[in-house]
Formats: sequence, C-alpha cells, structure tokens
Amino acid sequence: MFDRDYLHFYAPRLTDRRSDAEAQLIWELLGLEPGMETLDLACGQGRIANRLAARGCRVTGLDTVPLFLEDARRDAVARDVAVDYVEGDMRMLPWVERFDRVISWSTSFGYFDDTANRQVLTQAARALKTGGLIVFDLNNRDWLVREFQPTIVVERDGDMLIDRNRLEPLTGRVVTERIVVREGRIRRLSFFVRLFTFTELRDWLLAAGFTDVDGYGNDGAPLSSACSRLLAVARR
Repeated sequence: MFDRDYLHFYAPRLTDRRSDAEAQLIWELLGLEPGMETLDLACGQGRIANRLAARGCRVTGLDTVPLFLEDARRDAVARDVAVDYVEGDMRMLPWVERFDRVISWSTSFGYFDDTANRQVLTQAARALKTGGLIVFDLNNRDWLVREFQPTIVVERDGDMLIDRNRLEPLTGRVVTERIVVREGRIRRLSFFVRLFTFTELRDWLLAAGFTDVDGYGNDGAPLSSACSRLLAVARR
C-alpha cells in the first residue's frame, strides 16, 4: 500500500505547515532536546525526522520502503541535515538501549497480527535507554467506531482511490479493500490496521516493559471520544 500511488493521493495533505506543527508537538510531548538520540520508527519520507534533525537531535529513521527512504535522504540533503536512514523491519530492531526517544507517528503501528504487533512494542522498549520515552499517534478507536465510513474516495488530477472498509469487532481491525484508478490502469490491494482504545494500548505497553503511559488527543489536548487521534507517551 505504501508506494508511488499512495504518495500521489496523500502527499498533498502532508504540507510543510502540518509537518512543522507535528514536529513541534512531538518535541513538546517527548521533552526533546538537542543532542538526544532519536528513532523515527516507520519514518516514511522523513518529514518528521529531518525537522527534528534540524533542531539538533541525532536522528535515525527506519522504514521498510526503499522508495520512501530515497525521498527522505533527498529531503535531508535539501535541508542540509544529517539523518541515518536505515531500511529495516520494526519487528526486528538491531539496537539495544541506544535511543533516548522513539517516535511512531501517523498510524505507523498496527499492520501485523497481534503477536507481531506486541513484538514491535517489545523491540521498541529494547531499543530505548532506561527512562527513555516513546510516542504513538494512532486512530482513536472510540471516535472511529462512531464516525465509521464504509467507503472513502480520494480524487486527484482525474485519478481516483477508493477504500472499501470493514470493521471487525472480533479482531479489532479495520480491513480495507483498495481500488486505485490511475493513468488508465486499475489496481486492487487489501490491508488492515489494528485499532486501540487507550486502555488496551496502555496494557500492551506495560506488558512490553514500559513503566507508565499517558494519553492525549488531537494536538496534545485531553483525550476524549471526540478526538480522532490517540496519542500515547510511554516511559521505558
């Protein structure tokens, strides 16, 4: 699902203004300071990693998509910042007690079965130094269930992306059948993402080795069912 078609339809939403605001929010939530070793887990095109590097953090960005990493490196050069971009799997991180902070932003967690999702949390805890923090930005299940849309259509330049969504209460997943109509061709794919309430995510994090977890809503406001986003900050 994460390819040039994805960027074609969704990259226009990731404006500089939005990315600047999100980098500022992450800075505040994690109490970041220049010189801190920071891991952007599923860093995508580096829109957060490169901004944090510009503020003086020592940033590593990990992603499984070479296309995104290439874009991230180009953006780092354009911004004259240094980020170590690594192609890898968040279920098998190569670092032990390396980072002061870890970031999982823009619904970058929840694409595996529950066993593997828990493994990601364990690996993240292992990569953090004692006392280090991790932040998650996810869909808020309490909001999404109420506002659920079985079909979502995105159009750009005459092209169309259609998502047919199905909510699975027994697995806690939204399963999506995606149809992409672009440049005279039709492509179909499917994927799912796990939904969490704050209490469920908190319990998973505690089981993975974190010691305490705080929850927030959109833009760091108090969490409520009216918030479309769930932000969780956990301490190692």
